Amino acid sequence: MTCAIGLMSGTSMDGIDLAMLRTDGESSVERGPAFFVPYEAEFRRRLEAGLEPAKRIERREERPDGLATLEREITLRHAEAVKTFLHGAAREWGRPDVIGFHGQTVLHRPHLGLTVQLGDGPLLAKRTGLPVVYDMRANDMAHGGQGAPLVPAYHAALARGLPQPHARQFPVVFVNIGGISNITWVPEQGDPVAFDTGPGNALIDQWVAREAGIPFDAGGAIASEGGVVAEVVARYLNKPFFGRSGPKSLDRNDFTLADAEGMGLSDGARTLAAVSAEVILESARHLPLPPRLWIVCGGGRKNPHIVADLREGAQKTGADVVLAEDVGMDGDATEAEAWAYLAVRSVAGRPLTFPTTTGCRKAVTGGVLAKP
Repeated sequence: MTCAIGLMSGTSMDGIDLAMLRTDGESSVERGPAFFVPYEAEFRRRLEAGLEPAKRIERREERPDGLATLEREITLRHAEAVKTFLHGAAREWGRPDVIGFHGQTVLHRPHLGLTVQLGDGPLLAKRTGLPVVYDMRANDMAHGGQGAPLVPAYHAALARGLPQPHARQFPVVFVNIGGISNITWVPEQGDPVAFDTGPGNALIDQWVAREAGIPFDAGGAIASEGGVVAEVVARYLNKPFFGRSGPKSLDRNDFTLADAEGMGLSDGARTLAAVSAEVILESARHLPLPPRLWIVCGGGRKNPHIVADLREGAQKTGADVVLAEDVGMDGDATEAEAWAYLAVRSVAGRPLTFPTTTGCRKAVTGGVLAKP
């Protein structure tokens, strides 16, 4: 068993998730402590501003208009977060063998074979004194894949170890609701199927930031005072993306607030929560078999309106919707855990992606190893 730390800074750009686990990179997973380091508002604004110059990137190594400086700062913040984690919440687990480092996605253009995550793996290895596996998406794209989602291999391992009464409730679908939502469909036997489903928290966050000057709708409080505007939901669902089967993936900027204009603050928050749920439910028609169990992870599980809409829709097909915590998991830490798991698989030379998850031509290993 290898001990690994996973580091994730997602499309919500709210901070760094850290998680530690021990794993063989296959079906054996022992989850350990987790930790979160929030970004302060000013740095979050700088990350969001960095999305604009990133649109001009044509080669993965380009860092126009201050992105090189931003990349160094992101890396140093991750290094400091690891130090704090190892001296605090993870202290009893001891020194890890490897770090899985995602970095901050600022551009994802799968149709161009281009994905950019800001994060300097060699610098992180130097600062932490630990081996670092980074840049895990590029090799998948080099083999014709979308480069996302990368979590399905870990979801499949988790599905094999679910507690009763869910242990035999296949097919299982893991739903990760971050800025962008993605799903992993896990059958009782065989490879998982996965793809991005559409906007998760990103549009809601952008809406309340613009209309109310706050970063997110905590606990769905703003949405609770509004109603769903069905015409707006229909406009989003009418996008060509939802008619395509997977594998498919999204950039944070592929969906905007343009179709939400004209609503009040609360109606907008509630309607965009409905959009987040409906695009997940809509994804089921592209799966080999209907899910019997949906397991919801990520920050979006804390929005009661998204979860309630998911439950209402899933009940129509006889499926159950549970939160990650209902099956003994930590819904905030799942993606960071996945990056730890993938780092171990990468070092062992095992596949990180499959034709059924990213559209790569064959099961693909990936990740670059930086040594301290």
